[in-house]
Amino acid sequence: MGLLQAGPVPLYQQLADRLRRQIADGDYRIGDRLPSEGALGEEFGVSRITVRAALDQLSAAGMLQRLRGKGTFVSAPPVEHELIRLTDFVEDMMAAGLNPTSRVFRLDEEPATPELAIAPGTPVVRLDRLRLGDNAPIAVDTTFLPLRYGRLLERGYLEHETIYRQLETRYGIPVLSGGFLIEAGVASADLAAQLRIDQGSPLLIIRRTSYSTNREVIYYQKRYYRAYRVRYRLELNREFPNRRARLTEFTPVFEPGEID
Repeated sequence: MGLLQAGPVPLYQQLADRLRRQIADGDYRIGDRLPSEGALGEEFGVSRITVRAALDQLSAAGMLQRLRGKGTFVSAPPVEHELIRLTDFVEDMMAAGLNPTSRVFRLDEEPATPELAIAPGTPVVRLDRLRLGDNAPIAVDTTFLPLRYGRLLERGYLEHETIYRQLETRYGIPVLSGGFLIEAGVASADLAAQLRIDQGSPLLIIRRTSYSTNREVIYYQKRYYRAYRVRYRLELNREFPNRRARLTEFTPVFEPGEID
């Protein structure tokens, strides 16, 4: 394609556009490692600063993943969810064209903590899972359920079925609604190892509470997404002036050590 030329379009933007086109054309495929910053600078006749700015732009768009000490790799496109109806992980992955599976690494009982809005010390079932799309790590879940629901779950089925499906199809317990709190965080050493990312990498954290009939809580869940693999879409209108929607709320000062 030749060297880049100074003009009305900044050099870093020209380079980002070139790389974006190469990815779209299949010159670089998902999982491929890009040349080093120095090699890209020589190929296109620009400085490392310009290369870094272009790579930063594509990384922010979810097209690239930069791994410290390993290089820059082409990423799978992000999984997009719409905040319109309550869906489960399997439905989200299938809508994105991915094959969903899970690996259960914890299913036992423990005392409730204050954050669950249950009397502290009350026994609950805890379920920890690695969630995958096409065998690639997407998220890690920690889910807490009241004993009456948690004890119904069968570990083997949880590799391919969601909690929603097990409770609804096997026991006739409907999941009717849910509340979401979406926030940012960083990966601890344990989460980084499970998600195959660097410690301190950005995470998108979803806290969700799911309800059955009469607003009875079925579970509390905390999901840690690889930040570049998921994004949420929300559409709003102005036709209901008397209704209120709280889209955000301020959280306490974030301390990385709080991510467990």
